[in-house]
Amino acid sequence: MKRLLFCLLAVCALTSAAQDTEKTVTLDEVTVKGARTIQKVDGQWIYPAKQQIENSANAYSLLAKLTLPHIRVDEAMNSITALTNLGTVQVRINDIIASREDLQTLDMQGIDHIEFVDNPGVRYGEGIAYIINIKVKKPMSGYVFGTQLTNSLTTVNGNESLFGKINHGRSEFALSYDFDYHNFKGAEYDEQASYELESGDIASIHRYSLNKQSKNISHNAQLTYSLSDSNYVFQAKFLGSSDIQPQRSNAKMMINVISYDELSSSCSTSPSLDLYYHQDFRRHQSLTANVVGTYIKTTGDTENNEGSAYRYDINGRTYSLWSEAVYENQLKPFTISVGAQYGQRYSHNRYQGDVDATNDMHTSNLYLFSQLRGHLGKFSFMGGLGTSRRYYRQGDATQDYWFFRPKFTVSYPLTNRLKMKYDFEISQHTSQIALVSNVSIKQNAMETILGNPDIHPNRVISHQLKLSYSTSRFTSELQGYYRLNPHCNMEKYIRQDGHFYQTQTNADNECNFFYINTYNQWDIISEKLTATVYGGIYRFFNFGEDYTHTYTSFNGGCSLQAYLGRWTLGAYADNGWNFMEGEHRGHQAPAWYITCNYRLNDAFSISLYAQHPLSQHPLTNKTEVVSRYVQKEISQHSRDYGNMFTLKLSYRFDHGRKYRDIQRSMNHSDKETGILSK
Repeated sequence: MKRLLFCLLAVCALTSAAQDTEKTVTLDEVTVKGARTIQKVDGQWIYPAKQQIENSANAYSLLAKLTLPHIRVDEAMNSITALTNLGTVQVRINDIIASREDLQTLDMQGIDHIEFVDNPGVRYGEGIAYIINIKVKKPMSGYVFGTQLTNSLTTVNGNESLFGKINHGRSEFALSYDFDYHNFKGAEYDEQASYELESGDIASIHRYSLNKQSKNISHNAQLTYSLSDSNYVFQAKFLGSSDIQPQRSNAKMMINVISYDELSSSCSTSPSLDLYYHQDFRRHQSLTANVVGTYIKTTGDTENNEGSAYRYDINGRTYSLWSEAVYENQLKPFTISVGAQYGQRYSHNRYQGDVDATNDMHTSNLYLFSQLRGHLGKFSFMGGLGTSRRYYRQGDATQDYWFFRPKFTVSYPLTNRLKMKYDFEISQHTSQIALVSNVSIKQNAMETILGNPDIHPNRVISHQLKLSYSTSRFTSELQGYYRLNPHCNMEKYIRQDGHFYQTQTNADNECNFFYINTYNQWDIISEKLTATVYGGIYRFFNFGEDYTHTYTSFNGGCSLQAYLGRWTLGAYADNGWNFMEGEHRGHQAPAWYITCNYRLNDAFSISLYAQHPLSQHPLTNKTEVVSRYVQKEISQHSRDYGNMFTLKLSYRFDHGRKYRDIQRSMNHSDKETGILSK
């Protein structure tokens, strides 16, 4: 099936298309005749076609139709994944971080354009590789109510949501509730492991399970009030969530001929309050302030009886505060931005049972930045400097680091349609809080994962060169990227008395990679049939204290979208993300989807999603460990993900909706608990 989709889309991409005559669109950086994609210094602006907006039930559906480079959007599961390890994907609405509920309840008729930033400036902080910013007009009056009911027909999996928004004068009241659940059965786990003992003997173990089960129930509610005028916006949002995972991994595992149970469950609740204010002043100046407070309570228990009985309970509390202030002055021919971010987090995690430890972690981060963006003649540029201070304390272990983040981007139009861009950046990578804890957790009879409080952040140096070509019906990019990670945090296996400890260390490690990637999108029939093909060659270099590992992979995908009046048909396929980091060679599972949407009228639409058709047990994950002492091949397959059909019913009713300006919303609630787990 995957090969068939790739072949179909490759043939479509080679089909010639006549150029149509459309009006000229003029923007501040480049002029392209009739193009719906406008290249910018930090990415591109995309103007969705009318058919794409009208046939999209929510923001996930629209983003899936756009087929953004390096981004996988799963409409049925409401997820957005980056198909690289460059960082995370951040989705925003009018420049402010959006929650899943915001994307599900987005007013589609108010969408103006999509800003896809694949080269974020220092303004956005660290660890962010891609930003999807949805620009939406501000509703002035009226109301909208709606519901989306999503249920899989072949397994227990669903998402039910209700929402409503009322606008009166300068005020908007919004309320949404989301109920999410699944019960996936029939997952298969297979692991072939070998351990080299001190004596030189090899201990081989075959671990496998034929009927793993995964359950989840979650509730999410949002209450939002916003007050806005032509020059200011104030918004307050309260978000409450509850996530229950009973017997998250309930399986009877087999080690050769020995059977044992592996169980785990967890429950977390998290209220958060988000306050946002934006003020426009004369002479193109603005000030933005945002404060977010989050509390997370987590309880859970884990049991892994391989070799001997092993069970522990977790009781965790996390308190965090995040704030930001940004001043911007839009001068000509450039824009100046300066600002600060400050975050503080305290985590208290108590482990009881076979793991007996109390882990108290205090972390804080101060980030200051200044950025200049504009153009001189035909040159467009963006340059900035970020400065961050990271403080960490856990028991007697204390870290206090200052880092500088210079970043510079310059672009130049070689012709009216061809543009070249170069980017250079030095940033820092900070390890997850759980990895720097002083807690050790048994993984199985042979292995224990060991936190390392002495891990410190490391520098990341990157170079990027891109050529982009755009016409009214065709967009193509050729990109080269090189990243160096000196003294980076990488895994290391320690052998002691026949047992193996997996930990993290900086030492003299270096993890580098290089890739050449191309992305091509073609409107074969204008606003009727669109094909996308992308792919690249990736080369990874990993130099540890006592090992050197290299790996070469191909990562790519394709899609086809057809707009037939009230019907929208789509097909998507990719081969996942294959990479190597440290002593792990990872293979993110490939995906292939077929979608069908029918819009009955402006209020009601129905969608059918076929995930992994013609596959009984598709691969969900594959990992290889190539350590000196430990070697593994691990694969996981899922019965319920194969031939998975999901039905979505969307209904929304609105009255008296009028738009102006830009709508603002936000969500920066904390998600990190600092808990080290299996």
